[in-house]
Amino acid sequence: MLDNTQSFQFFNRGPSPAVRLVFFAVLSLLLLFVDARYRYLESTRSALSVMVSPIQRLATMPGELWQAMGNFFVTQRSLVAENNALHQQHERDAALISQLQALQQENQQLRNLALLPQRGELITQLAEVVYAERDVFKRKVLINKGADANVQTGQVVMDDGGIVGQVTRVYPWLAEVTLITEKDHAVPVQVLRNGLRTIVFGAGDTSQLSLRYMPVSSDIQNGDVLVTSGIDGIYPPGIPVAKVVKIERDAAYPFARVSCLPVAGVDKYRHLLILSGLPKLPERPPEEPAAADADKGTKIKSKRKN
Repeated sequence: MLDNTQSFQFFNRGPSPAVRLVFFAVLSLLLLFVDARYRYLESTRSALSVMVSPIQRLATMPGELWQAMGNFFVTQRSLVAENNALHQQHERDAALISQLQALQQENQQLRNLALLPQRGELITQLAEVVYAERDVFKRKVLINKGADANVQTGQVVMDDGGIVGQVTRVYPWLAEVTLITEKDHAVPVQVLRNGLRTIVFGAGDTSQLSLRYMPVSSDIQNGDVLVTSGIDGIYPPGIPVAKVVKIERDAAYPFARVSCLPVAGVDKYRHLLILSGLPKLPERPPEEPAAADADKGTKIKSKRKN
């Protein structure tokens, strides 16, 4: 009878590793052949893939996270660079659009000047505003036409809307234009609706004119258009000057307060027209000496009484 040591060694004996390798290799080949031939292990493989899928996802997750972080930073840098480029392009486009709008407005204003009806007795000359008065209390501009272009003091300047001002000083290559909105600058006008003559004065503000010494009973209304009357031979008749926008009547005062708005772009446009060729009026006759003598006699009598 065998002892316990011999029985333990007997049961631990088995095939050698080489035999096991060959056996399992043959079994694997047999299983591959059977699976490829008869598809017996298709369901088993599907079940195993379902069971192994979470493990595969966990194994690949660190790599996917690392790749996602890299893509995020790359995309972030590219988006920031693209945003900066688009912002710069937007600023350039906005500047070009502003220049285009300014050119369109200037072109339209030049077209309007070209379409103005020409009068046979008037000669027009195109000029451009090159400087503005630095003093904010003065309404004057300098244009690029002067003595070299036969510009003279007193000539009227207008745009496509109406009267802008009058040439008050001439330089060799420039001329100074006093705007009609200059404080106390006077323009003889008349109401287009009824022909009422009056004088419009500048108020020192580019957006305001006023009619002074208008009786409360004067036939003037809001919306009335004032045109040059042609009196004194300075401004040609019939050119728009202002529009009445506000009338204040108070029975306690003899005169009404009438505010007007200039119809011309006195502080807007660069291109203007200089008018010349107005017919000269005959000289104003001197005052009658009788009235002066009467005044002298009155003064002498008053002195004698004293």
